[in-house]
Amino acid sequence: MSRSLSPFFWRERCCQKRGIGGKYVSVQTKEIHIVCKRGKEESLKIAKELIEKFGSLCEIKLDDTSAAHLNYEKKVEMEEVGKGADVIIVLGGDGTLLSVSRSSVGREVPILGVNLGGLGFLTEISVEELHQIFNEILSGRINVSNRMMLNVKVERKKESILEFHVLNDAVITKDALARIIEIETYVDDEYLTTYRADGVIFSTPTGSTGYCLSAGGPILYPSIKNIVIAPICPHTLTMRPLILPDDVVIRAVLKSKDERVILTLDGQVGFALEYGDEVIIKRSPILTKLIKSPNKGYFEILRTKLKWGER
Repeated sequence: MSRSLSPFFWRERCCQKRGIGGKYVSVQTKEIHIVCKRGKEESLKIAKELIEKFGSLCEIKLDDTSAAHLNYEKKVEMEEVGKGADVIIVLGGDGTLLSVSRSSVGREVPILGVNLGGLGFLTEISVEELHQIFNEILSGRINVSNRMMLNVKVERKKESILEFHVLNDAVITKDALARIIEIETYVDDEYLTTYRADGVIFSTPTGSTGYCLSAGGPILYPSIKNIVIAPICPHTLTMRPLILPDDVVIRAVLKSKDERVILTLDGQVGFALEYGDEVIIKRSPILTKLIKSPNKGYFEILRTKLKWGER
């Protein structure tokens, strides 16, 4: 005797066949945090619409800046985003989502990124899809893609002076007027090479469609567990991007004495490096959970965003 299967079963099977990646999880949605892109009026308008339509069905809190603009009492400081929430909604672009990913690090709350006009590899949900997906969130069933992060630490004279978890990448690069820099690099304490270049990118699979791609790096499927090292304008043209397993520890030592060198994290946080500083990169134990669109797969996103097949 055959059993009837739920719509969620068939939708999950369909998603797997279409290559969307991720998996459906059950979420009891009682509280949602919304973060709006700074200075984006459209994001405030959408946030207000969501509060008016769904505010009676769950607790909705806005980031403190947006709440002040809308005179909305239920607010949350950026450093507290995700604390006590079941879902975070980001209204903006990839930069806003990356910021939220770092602010909420360790809480592993599913993040829904809504694209408001930019390229948007991470904020893949369109405004037109938002209400449909919000209803699905309230129904307690969402498709989540687990994304690996990098743990990035800076040691100066054997003392740890900086530590971050990043979703996209860590980049060591020269200042605008600096000459070529030298970065001595080790993998699991085995000497790899000394990069003589404008810089080096250390990227996650998620970050492979960002700066890494612009520097000639490969595109990695988001669920693959790898780290990419991509030199920026290397002095030796045979120095190509390198894909490593996710269980290695990479150590990059700055060997340039008289140049201004910056470590940039997710393209948003900058830190000045000094001669002899060691940047240690490894897989973070923390994940970022991104809510997937039920209407399009990863390869469709690649084709659309990168305009593949167009003339």
